[in-house]
Amino acid sequence: MSNYDVIMQRTKTFRENRFGLFIHYGLYSIAGRSEWCKSIERISDEHYQHYFDNFSAEHYDPKKWARLAKQAGMKYAVLTTKHHDGFCLFDSQYTDYKVTNTKADRDLVKEYVDAFRAEGLQVGLYYSLIDWHHPDYPHFDDLNHPRRGDPAYTDEKRDFSRYLEYMHNQVKELLTNYGKIDIMWFDFSYKEMKGEKWEATKLVNMVRSIQPDIIIDNRLSCGDKFFDDLDAAPIYCGDFTSPEQFVPTKAICDKYGRPVPWEACLTTQAGSWCYVNGNDNFMTPRQVIYSLVDCVSKNGNLLLNVGPTAKGDFPKQTVQLLEEVGEWMYQNGESIYGCGAVDLPRPEGCKLTGNGKDIYVHFFDLAGSCVAIEGITNGQVDFALNLDDCTEVPLKITLDLEALSKEMDGKVSIPFAKAQLKNSIDTVIKLVMK
Repeated sequence: MSNYDVIMQRTKTFRENRFGLFIHYGLYSIAGRSEWCKSIERISDEHYQHYFDNFSAEHYDPKKWARLAKQAGMKYAVLTTKHHDGFCLFDSQYTDYKVTNTKADRDLVKEYVDAFRAEGLQVGLYYSLIDWHHPDYPHFDDLNHPRRGDPAYTDEKRDFSRYLEYMHNQVKELLTNYGKIDIMWFDFSYKEMKGEKWEATKLVNMVRSIQPDIIIDNRLSCGDKFFDDLDAAPIYCGDFTSPEQFVPTKAICDKYGRPVPWEACLTTQAGSWCYVNGNDNFMTPRQVIYSLVDCVSKNGNLLLNVGPTAKGDFPKQTVQLLEEVGEWMYQNGESIYGCGAVDLPRPEGCKLTGNGKDIYVHFFDLAGSCVAIEGITNGQVDFALNLDDCTEVPLKITLDLEALSKEMDGKVSIPFAKAQLKNSIDTVIKLVMK
């Protein structure tokens, strides 16, 4: 079996699930500005210690998060176990810089894993490859470290191999102490800090020896274009690629035209992964659903991020957002789960998803009274249903000059009346194919 076939088999459930929840939570949630604030503002360790000393997570309730994610139609989740600042949400034996030494005094990763498993959702763990707290991580010459360029750190005398041992040991902890883990989400590589700089082959082999069925993102490789040929890609290039804050313009394929597993990660609160105080610019349900359908129509997943407040609450705007998305998913989820791209021209104002048998037409911006679905031969469609209420949508064959010219090739157009479009966000018409 080729490496491509192995990856496609390994990611089968991931690609069927299509919709997941990303959660960025940590000390930076107290800052309420950016998960990168320590680097951007060059915050000293002394000042950042205030966040550690006051981290209580008093409202942290992943059971509530898991119920909300399930209600929203999500099938998996990924939590930041350690971000770039080096603070661990789990009880690591390799550091004191961890949640069990704060006022919270609980292993938040364990509670998260247990809660999401209980709701039947798959569990993913995010782990930052970089670490601004560890003494052996480069400071002065690093591109992102808060102490970069600081004259006090010119004579570093650091042992990066000690950091690598620390990092590998923590990953091993995460994959050993919490039962089955479905997704390992590494972040992030940059410049020369990529691939074997992390001893990536050794790391991935260790990961797979503990969790044989786990899937891994591509960020050990800095997003290099190894996905041009999955059969020739190093093992550390992972199982799926992860475009950030955008949806690709078309399906991602390798140089042979074969689809590549991918997942777009987007933030619900504009421009930030963590909770930002005073930023009321949140995605709307329409934006989320459009992005999700857009991803699926291109054989991709959507990992939608929420940044909880320092106390551990989801912002009320995201709670309402996920509830409204869940209402749409309750009626229309079959056009998402197990679906992917359809090899037909995309109608104006619509998107198409399909499951290899039936076709789902998503109506977003229909300007006229009807729309033509081209590329389907007359007699291929048995009947059509509106997923919102499962009522039949009458079809007729268009007999204008353009359609007649298509009919010469055995093809026709199928129109839908605008009055049939009942959902203001996205009405989905299911074409039940013969």
